[in-house]
Amino acid sequence: MADALHAAELRKSYRLTRALEGVDLRVAPGELVGLLGPNGAGKSTLTKIACGLVRPTGGRVEVLGHPAGSQAARARTGYLAELFRFPGWATADELLALHQRLARSEGGAAERAELLELVGLQESATRRVEAMSKGMQQRLGIAQALIGEPALVLLDEPTSALDPAGRRTVRELLETLRDRGVAVLLNSHLLSEVELVCDRVVIVDHGRVVAEGTPHELAAPGGVEVDTERGVRRFPEARRDDVPDIVARLVAGGERIYGARVVEATLEDTYLDLVGADAR
Repeated sequence: MADALHAAELRKSYRLTRALEGVDLRVAPGELVGLLGPNGAGKSTLTKIACGLVRPTGGRVEVLGHPAGSQAARARTGYLAELFRFPGWATADELLALHQRLARSEGGAAERAELLELVGLQESATRRVEAMSKGMQQRLGIAQALIGEPALVLLDEPTSALDPAGRRTVRELLETLRDRGVAVLLNSHLLSEVELVCDRVVIVDHGRVVAEGTPHELAAPGGVEVDTERGVRRFPEARRDDVPDIVARLVAGGERIYGARVVEATLEDTYLDLVGADAR
């Protein structure tokens, strides 16, 4: 089966600015991949190339084996831009009906009702966009990205305007999409959200992939700390299996032990180590 998204040696230059410099990226069917990086790292450019809004300078991108931007690729892709605008006079149902026409979806009222329920807006079908909160508009934007049952969904900062309850709704929605075999590329600055829901994480900096792996793989162990009567003793290279030996040595040396813990570095720690001053 072809990858939902496959970018190979992807490059993009805007005159003197190199936005992407040889990016390789794969998203398997049903895989949820988080795309991380500081502002200007090339994340949005990559996303726009994947959905056909921007042409690459070099390399190639395929969606389910079809060139990105082709009619076959666009028909299987859903997209939510970071800075989107919907007409304020339209109701939620009218907006989805418009996008159904644009996507040539034949899902009708049943599809619209299902999508509004998925994003927690089932009671707001007749509410106008201008009367919605920013968070409600964000969830409506996610609903329009799912019209036509796309096999690949590209989401650019989909939880940036949401409160904790709204972010949980989106996390549950992403898990539902994964269960249905829908691939998702999630561009986000909320590392905690990415860590909770993504199968794999790709970190981009200065137009290049600087790290990728599962959240667990990227959140490397941070050593062991032991509370003693003389204070906290730190063993930065130690792992969980080393704890019994460390405690035994300290006790043999005459120290009283009050507790021991394994320190886990978070995805945020790894991210900041990799992109450093750019992120700060």
